[in-house]
Amino acid sequence: MTTKQKKQPHPARAAAALVPLLALALAACGTQTKDGSGAGDGSSSVRPDVPVTGVHWTVESVTADGRKTAAPAGAHVTIDAKGRAQGNFGCNHFSAKAAVEGDTVTLTDATMTEMGCPEPHQGFEDALKTALTGKLKAELNDGALTLTSTGGDTIRLSEQPPAPLEGTKWTVNSLLAGRTATSLPAGTEGKASLVFGKDGSVRGNLGCNQFSTTVTTEGSTMTFGRVTSTRKLCAAPQMELERALLEVMKGKVTYALDHRSLTVTAPDTSGFVAGAPGEQAAQGHPKK
Repeated sequence: MTTKQKKQPHPARAAAALVPLLALALAACGTQTKDGSGAGDGSSSVRPDVPVTGVHWTVESVTADGRKTAAPAGAHVTIDAKGRAQGNFGCNHFSAKAAVEGDTVTLTDATMTEMGCPEPHQGFEDALKTALTGKLKAELNDGALTLTSTGGDTIRLSEQPPAPLEGTKWTVNSLLAGRTATSLPAGTEGKASLVFGKDGSVRGNLGCNQFSTTVTTEGSTMTFGRVTSTRKLCAAPQMELERALLEVMKGKVTYALDHRSLTVTAPDTSGFVAGAPGEQAAQGHPKK
């Protein structure tokens, strides 16, 4: 009785059979996390970037050295897809290079404007400027973003939508002289405001007296009609503010709408900056 020899597989066929097995093995290696754990839950060793670009992030607070400080109105950060970050420290504007890789945001080469800022704005600005530098770990949760520096300082931010020109209450927060912004006369902060109506009307307060006028917009310009107002007797700082605003709202001016900040500039370069609720703007000259 003879014994049949077991037939050996052809070498080429054996190699072909190994290909899918090797592919499976490589795929398994590729889904392993950095700590060596498996990825049966669908996780990957290459984590996607945290979606922080293209969003206007309003700064809510900064916690430095264990002390939490609420942000003044207007402090914000935006990061675009081209690797630039810009925003406001609470008084001065800034811009910087930005890189987003996984859950790490890196900000470098910052420049900022040169406005002198009163307290408590200056203290907050210094804390935010220090915390918002270098490598930051980003954690996004229900529209809230937390950035943590390597030193353990944290910045809390929230997403904020833009404000439309019409229907928004624009509160005047600074006056312009050329490219330089100046503070409002003492005691008039938050008193002057204006609302643009869809019917071409403008109504508001000049700092003491109520006013109304008309406006037409075309491109980056707007033309104010004749301003009428009440005639209350006001304190000297309020009258100073009213005169400044009335001088700007004479005829044709240019305007710029930037998210929740409105800048109106007269032909002689005087003007004013106003913010929507929760926003404040500042202007100045950048420095290294």
